[in-house]
Amino acid sequence: MKANIGISEANTAEVAHELSKLLADEFVLYTKARNAHWNVEGPDFINKHLFFETQYNELADMVDEVAERIRQLGHYAPATLGAYLELTELTEVFRQRNDGIGFIKELLEDHDHIIFKLRKLIDSFASQYHNEGTSDFITGLMQRHEKMAWFLRAHLQ
Repeated sequence: MKANIGISEANTAEVAHELSKLLADEFVLYTKARNAHWNVEGPDFINKHLFFETQYNELADMVDEVAERIRQLGHYAPATLGAYLELTELTEVFRQRNDGIGFIKELLEDHDHIIFKLRKLIDSFASQYHNEGTSDFITGLMQRHEKMAWFLRAHLQ
């Protein structure tokens, strides 16, 4: 059954498509945080291992929330690795060393990329697509990414 929420089908389709790209970015970032958790090495191993666990747990919640928002708009969320790799703007990094600082810099760069993306979508979702609910949703998501980025940045001081 189509969602009858006062937003045109064309607008919900566009918003769902943008959210699908965001979902792909979130899932790739989640996977990268998992990689950091599993593979970090060095004298600060236990601290970084636990820190990356908090990051991927937060990202897992965000992945779920973005997918559910797509469903609330009456569309299906992409849910395959192939779809995510086609939709994402993030890239995988193949590293020579699995040090905490390297993982932190990589994750921070991706959070910053997502923050910039979300900041652009906030206005277009509200003004162009008349979807203030999704605009508000991604504002909250952006704030969570900003906090996670702050935590990562603090490790680099």
